Amino acid sequence: MSYPTDLAAAPYSVASLYAAHHGWIQRWLARKLGNFSDAAELAHDVFVRLLRQPREFDSDEHARAYLGTLSRNVCVDFFRRKQVEQAWLEALASRPEEFAPCEEHRALVLEALMHLQAMLDRLPAKVSQAFCLAQIEGLNYREIALRIGVSERTVTNYIAQAMFQCMVLEAELDGALS
Repeated sequence: MSYPTDLAAAPYSVASLYAAHHGWIQRWLARKLGNFSDAAELAHDVFVRLLRQPREFDSDEHARAYLGTLSRNVCVDFFRRKQVEQAWLEALASRPEEFAPCEEHRALVLEALMHLQAMLDRLPAKVSQAFCLAQIEGLNYREIALRIGVSERTVTNYIAQAMFQCMVLEAELDGALS
C-alpha cells in the first residue's frame, strides 16, 4: 500500500487518520484498561483493522466516530480474551503440576479457546446457549428445551447450527496450523 507524500491530499487515508487520531484513541484505551502498554498495543490494532477493511469517510466526525467504534470493539475483544485466558489458567491450576502442558501447548490451547469463544459470540444467543448447555453441562435436548423455552426440534436445529460452525472453525484452524 502506498501512502501519499502530502497527507492533506488524502485527508482520510490510514496514515492521516493515524496521525490525527492515534493519540486520543490510545489515551481513551488507557483509561478503559488502566494500563498504558496494553492501550498502546490495542490502539495499533484499531489501525490494523482499518488497514484490513479500508473505509471511506465523509468528514472528520465520521472518521472519528468509526475509529471510536473500532476502539470499543478492540477493548471488548481484549476483555473477552482476558476472561478466556483466566478461565484457562484456573483450569490449569486445578491440575497436578506433573500433568501441566508445556508452554507451547498452553499457547495453542489458549488460541483455540479464543477462536471458539469468538465463534460462540457470532452465533445467535439461544444457539450458543443450547450448545454450551449440551457440551459443558451435559444436558440432553429435552432438558435444554425446557431450560431455554423452545421445542426439542428447535434444540436439534440449534445444536446442528453450532456443530456446523465448529466444523468450519476446525477447518479454519487446520488450515492455519498446516
